[in-house]
Amino acid sequence: MVRRTKEEAQETRNRLLDAAELLFQAQGVSQTSLQQIAHQAGATRGAIYWHFKDKAALFNAMMERVKLPMEAAVQEAAGADASIDGVELMMVEALKLMTRDPQVRRVFDIATHKVEYTHDMASVQQRHLVARNACVVDFERAMLAEARRTRRRMPIPAAAAAHGLHALISGLIQNWLLDPDEFDLVATGRRAFRVYLSGLGFAGGPEPTSADQR
Repeated sequence: MVRRTKEEAQETRNRLLDAAELLFQAQGVSQTSLQQIAHQAGATRGAIYWHFKDKAALFNAMMERVKLPMEAAVQEAAGADASIDGVELMMVEALKLMTRDPQVRRVFDIATHKVEYTHDMASVQQRHLVARNACVVDFERAMLAEARRTRRRMPIPAAAAAHGLHALISGLIQNWLLDPDEFDLVATGRRAFRVYLSGLGFAGGPEPTSADQR
């Protein structure tokens, strides 16, 4: 009986998160009430407060069900040797994840286009900052290692270059989400990455093959 009760509670929690995910994407986080989420999930408002302290806690729980592209890429790179090639592989896998996983795409869309950083969503903003900063640190580390290896002097500080690269990749994803049929995210991302690094004085690798673009 206890096990069944726990299973039912988990099922209710999952229904609430599923409902929140759909409603947040459809009408935005600020325009979605907890009552609407409860109704969509076939649950009560009290059920929401049983599982989540507030809307921000529910939002964070929804985010934690998936690894967003850049977060997943950073985790994959953790402990790996810093290198430009490693960063490129990390980026390509992040873009592939976005194109292949509908839930990741939906949650990223919510996180970038459908949420406002109001006071009660401060914890959400902090999560985004932590993920961004971790990614930027990896990029900077790789650029510095490459500059040392090739004995090149970067035209701008590595930290600035790393922020620019992160903006390039995240910006590509956000623009692709507006119209996924407009361009091939993986192929465009790889080309833009190599052009950006070329501008920093790093030699680009070979052109991607058709297999790389899938």
